[in-house]
Amino acid sequence: MKLLVLVFISMSSFCFGQTDSTKITSTEQVASEPFAWGDFTWLNGNDRRHTQLLDSKYFTGRFLLDMNYTASNQHPIDQTVVGSTALARDNTFEVSVAAIGGDFHYENVRASLLLQLGTRATVVPRNDLSVLHGQYDLANAYRYFSEANAGYHFDVWHGINVDAGLFMSYVGLFSYYNAENWAYQPSFTSDNTPWFFNGIRVQIFPTDRLKLELWLINGWQSYAKFNSGPSVGCQVLWRPVEPVSVLSNNYYGTDTQDHPDRIRFHTDNSLQIRYLNNPGGSINRAAFSITQDAGFESGGGVGGFSGNNGPRQYFLSGMIYNRIWFANDHIGWTVGGGYINNPGRYLVLYPTGDANPIPAINSGQTGSHPFSANPGDQFHGWDCSTSLDWMPDDFLTFRIELVHRESDVPYFAGPGGVTSPDGYSTTALPPGWTPDLVKSETRFIGALLVRF
Repeated sequence: MKLLVLVFISMSSFCFGQTDSTKITSTEQVASEPFAWGDFTWLNGNDRRHTQLLDSKYFTGRFLLDMNYTASNQHPIDQTVVGSTALARDNTFEVSVAAIGGDFHYENVRASLLLQLGTRATVVPRNDLSVLHGQYDLANAYRYFSEANAGYHFDVWHGINVDAGLFMSYVGLFSYYNAENWAYQPSFTSDNTPWFFNGIRVQIFPTDRLKLELWLINGWQSYAKFNSGPSVGCQVLWRPVEPVSVLSNNYYGTDTQDHPDRIRFHTDNSLQIRYLNNPGGSINRAAFSITQDAGFESGGGVGGFSGNNGPRQYFLSGMIYNRIWFANDHIGWTVGGGYINNPGRYLVLYPTGDANPIPAINSGQTGSHPFSANPGDQFHGWDCSTSLDWMPDDFLTFRIELVHRESDVPYFAGPGGVTSPDGYSTTALPPGWTPDLVKSETRFIGALLVRF
């Protein structure tokens, strides 16, 4: 009965959220500090380290390296990966993230700065059309920051933090940093929702088991605004006991170019339960996560769920993962997957190359055969994956993963690729050539993940 109550709270409450990924949860911390009373390193999307090696009185350093190799059964000639923010190139060794920085703290003043290089610095913000609003090149100005914010901590209740800048969103459960996740390629639910926000957040901790977070931001994973009004949101986390984590994230804004009267609402709800904790046993721990998202766009020619004032334009998505730890937490095995239904395709990650519907910043031109994202255009997809991790210590993970993804329309890069007949962007497109998009792919991923 208690489990059913928790599931109901997760799916129906208006605001529940998640802590910062940079937070180390340790029973050695002061008991009054939020969530310091338990060990939450088992959570999907949370830091799994028990100690901070780069810590000092005024600065706690962070270093991350995420390197992967991936191979698709489609073998696209241009080595393009479509529909992923975790991957950029097929059949290629790539540095996805190389990040360095940390957290400053002096009395009640706090700041975080993490500089990033690698393919994700381009892959993640590529669908942000707000950078085309005006003259300044925001895409290049911001993309090498994964986090850049500062603020003040008020000693009220168990703490109130007020921060401004660029910070992680964690809508969709998975962390931006793959060293914190149970799987490498996130399901559609996570990969098609924001990784970052730009604006102001207020974190309120009424107790050491509850966090309320409010956002005043530019928009949905956008460096700038599409229209005049800011976007708002909230995030609240509740961990009543160590084996249970319940969260929800909620968003409201206007995020469509030339349609200031088109609103977007999104709710993201997750439940995580550790159902086995057996230190020293053949199976040390086992846990699962369930996530359900829903949202819509309404106004400006689209009709949300109802379709009364235009084509239906909404988002329904969900995912479930199960994780088992062996060998004193040195081996982890994850199985999971999910689905997406997004009429209007307003959250679908667009294909690149000649199928790209986004105007290039320099030329203002789209691909000659752009993937359509018109009001009402249908998109259904599903995915499943299995991952095996070897974790010799808290700071290093070797991961292999097999993931299968499908859609009801041609979407993934096929053997012919999306760039040109020989796969190079410098090759002129002959008459009649079109991007090769297919409805499914099966992909192997190997990754090395380091976090200090």
